[in-house]
Amino acid sequence: MSADFQGYEQDYGVLTADITNRIGKIPKLAGEEKKQMVMNVEKQLEEAKELLEQMDLEVREIPAQSRGMYSNRMRSYKQEMSKLEADFKRSRIAYSDEVRNELLGDDGNSSESQRAHLLDNTERLDRSSRRLEAGYQIAVETEQIGQNILENLNQDREKIQRARERLRETDTNLGKSSRILTGMLRRIIQNRLLVFVLGIIIVITIILAIYFSFRGH
Repeated sequence: MSADFQGYEQDYGVLTADITNRIGKIPKLAGEEKKQMVMNVEKQLEEAKELLEQMDLEVREIPAQSRGMYSNRMRSYKQEMSKLEADFKRSRIAYSDEVRNELLGDDGNSSESQRAHLLDNTERLDRSSRRLEAGYQIAVETEQIGQNILENLNQDREKIQRARERLRETDTNLGKSSRILTGMLRRIIQNRLLVFVLGIIIVITIILAIYFSFRGH
């Protein structure tokens, strides 16, 4: 997993948490402050979309055998983005209705009903925010588990490589020992042949000496 993807993922998590928090505040604000909050959320949503595009590009660079988990996470993030956009749209509709009611001068009962509706929306947004945070925590834990597995695999691979190197060294030492033993055996055979030849020469010399000794007499 690339460092760039991790950076984008962290930025995305922080940004979406801030967006969720601001969406929940929109119905509670009024006037220019509410208008400014809506503009800020629109800008943050665009930034979040750009981060998703960058993360998607990073996932495409990950090897196919490791891409599955990150693709699932990307689908989860895209679903989260769609949910944020839908919540923001509902929040803007509530904001537009409130502005329209203020301009048309609706009665107090309508305002109370609208306020209750907005509070209900706020509670739903808070619950969604908590679910998103829980999902993000699960994703972080899953990433940590994956990293631990990769580290263990790397350690096992290093152990196997060291074992192979020791086997090669053992083979090399066995080859040297075999050559030494072969040379020693060859010298032993040569020495025995030499002793045998010398023995024959000595025997022949003794026989000749005895022969010439009897012949002289």
